[in-house]
Amino acid sequence: MADYDYVIIGSGIAGLYTALLAQERGSVLILTKGGIDDCNTRYAQGGIAAAIGKGDSPEAHFRDTMEAGAGLSDPEAVRLLVEESADRIADLINLGVPFDTINGEIALTREAAHSAPRVLHAGGDATGEHIEVTLSQRVRSSGVQVLEHCLGTEIVVSGGKVEAIKALDCRTGSVEEFGCRNLILATGGAGCLFKYTTNPEVATGDGVALAFRAGAEVMDMEFFQFHPTAIRLPGVHPFLISEAVRGEGGILRNVEGYRFMPDYAEEGELAPRDVVTRGLVCEMKKTKSDRVFLDVTHLPPYLIKTRFPHIYRFCRDHGLDITKGLIPVAPAAHYMMGGVRTNTWGETNVGGLFAVGEVACTGVHGANRLASNSLLEVLVFGKRVVQRIDQGGATAPAGTHGTDCRRLPEREASEPVPPLSLTALQTLMWEKVGIIRSGETLEKAANVLATWQRYMEEPSDRSSHQLANLVLTARLMTESALLRTESRGAHYRTDYPQLSEDWVRHVVFRVG
Repeated sequence: MADYDYVIIGSGIAGLYTALLAQERGSVLILTKGGIDDCNTRYAQGGIAAAIGKGDSPEAHFRDTMEAGAGLSDPEAVRLLVEESADRIADLINLGVPFDTINGEIALTREAAHSAPRVLHAGGDATGEHIEVTLSQRVRSSGVQVLEHCLGTEIVVSGGKVEAIKALDCRTGSVEEFGCRNLILATGGAGCLFKYTTNPEVATGDGVALAFRAGAEVMDMEFFQFHPTAIRLPGVHPFLISEAVRGEGGILRNVEGYRFMPDYAEEGELAPRDVVTRGLVCEMKKTKSDRVFLDVTHLPPYLIKTRFPHIYRFCRDHGLDITKGLIPVAPAAHYMMGGVRTNTWGETNVGGLFAVGEVACTGVHGANRLASNSLLEVLVFGKRVVQRIDQGGATAPAGTHGTDCRRLPEREASEPVPPLSLTALQTLMWEKVGIIRSGETLEKAANVLATWQRYMEEPSDRSSHQLANLVLTARLMTESALLRTESRGAHYRTDYPQLSEDWVRHVVFRVG
């Protein structure tokens, strides 16, 4: 069995950035179940938030993030995020990330729920891709070992501390064990839980499932962010139409051409994502349509083509000239705000196990992620993970609010359930645990999921392991949503539509 100081699972910005920091301190292995570039990072169009502009401040960024989090963001974690942001942006620039500039200064744009323009971008709407390519090139030329097409299947824990990770070689079917002093989960999110998602097919909740089975605490899983504007065309995977398009002046219209968002929020198109998403759902229901339209035809064509080149080209490739016509859009699953519970150093309650990026629940996002805070969170807490390992600090879970610690309940459906498949799971989650929920739909989903999990065969290849991980992650999300009898941030229940002061606390699940 090979041994490493650091084993990192995942090759998005979280895994690559952390690996580059760690390789100066010891031996590093990255395991990734696809190719090194298969990740959510490259699909991040909007950019990365940092209060570096004139008239802006970390304090203003702090206030915006706390307000978006709807009472559940951890103030200590948010303070670290905003105060360390400028230094982490400098790290990316030093690594070679080519942020867009205007007259020699970094260009900044505004996105929903930000009080000032503070979103940096690269290549217009290709920020994630530029960061991913820059970091992956750096990793390839470093001493970091990368094993592609290797899926982590089990964290080996002894005496409350990580000893190794078992991984499946997806090409040969063999399982190998890698010893490690520190295991860092950077596996991304779980958008593939849902029928419509902006995420790539690798976003299957692997890290949450791995950590939970190993005894780690999982928190805030009821809060999943749905992006309001993903392209809706027959036979086309939901392609993200960045929030920055609305930040630059894009207008939402229903199928009758009416601008509807001012009816739902004073901020109109720049209201928080959950408000805009529910506004779209209500308008689609009113007009009996599966879409609304995003209108940028009033903006200068050169602005659209230079600021959003990827979006412009994608739409042109599908027969749409967005400088002259409307973009058909509808909501899609986008970002997992809950995840493996960590403290402000990325530590979990399992010794030697860390989490960073979308798989982690640091307390920053609370009930609703502020746009473009996710890439920044990766940098700030990825750095802190490596710093903490240097210090040899003790493990202690995060959170200043109260918690509601639970175990997954025993359940079984009383009615026949459909055969388990990825399509059946995604349809169930979209219809019953999606944007608008109720106790009745959640209860039905919970029973079906528990029944599926009980009778699943032992996974043997990549697809069956991923399906098992998705079912477990879906159970954690559904049971959390059932417990939270209120509506807060991205979690909305028709049977409990109001905010409740009794629920200014977190739902945490763990084994045993």
